[in-house]
Amino acid sequence: MTTKSLSARTMELLIAYSRNPSVKLRNQLVELNTGLVRKVAHQVNHQCAEPYEDLEQVGFIGLIRAIERFNTRSGCAFSSFAMPYIRGEMLHYLRDKGSIMRIPRRWQELHTKGKKLRKELTIALGRMPKDTEIANGLGVSLQEWRECKLALQNRLLLSLDATVGSLPDSTATLEDTLVDPRYHLMQNWQEDRQQLHGAISQLEEKTQAAIEFVFLRDLPRKEAAKRIGISPMTVTRYLHRGIDQLSSLMEPQVA
Repeated sequence: MTTKSLSARTMELLIAYSRNPSVKLRNQLVELNTGLVRKVAHQVNHQCAEPYEDLEQVGFIGLIRAIERFNTRSGCAFSSFAMPYIRGEMLHYLRDKGSIMRIPRRWQELHTKGKKLRKELTIALGRMPKDTEIANGLGVSLQEWRECKLALQNRLLLSLDATVGSLPDSTATLEDTLVDPRYHLMQNWQEDRQQLHGAISQLEEKTQAAIEFVFLRDLPRKEAAKRIGISPMTVTRYLHRGIDQLSSLMEPQVA
């Protein structure tokens, strides 16, 4: 079955399930989307000591939760919706078992260099660089850069899940409180944009204005400076500061 036909069949069954939930329909949906669970299980398995089979079984719980919660009128692809639930269930399982995500030192160093390079490229290009541009600048393959980012994101989410679980009287799980839209490799631009705006809103007022005028409204720095009431040079300083702060807000910190 092609990806397109799989998606169409999945949506057809999801609509039927939303109208008349049944174990039979749910099992059909699970069977159709087993590949999502296997994909995430392989990714997480490379970064922890837990057996692949255990992660896969836990992942199916996340898939079922996604099936039960999916809104067929949302306009969102089911795979994009389900992946954070699947991964969140695995990370919650690792948290409960006290497992530690293994991050190779090379990837920690690569991630730090990547964050610095991304900041430099953003200033030079006037936009956020693509993964391919960062990978080329680092001299590594696109696959390695994405795997490096994913590993650090996994560790961040595991840490955040532990924080949520440690709150008094808290029963909230990771996917209930922080289904990170960036986590499934920036699959949905609308969700990415929402998170970016959320991070920007945490910046100091003039830094926020500089970022919005130059990068989101595509204004020349001279025009941005005029609107903010500062010099173009100061706009540049605010941009540097803002990009650095956004990197901290939107990326996991390397210990």
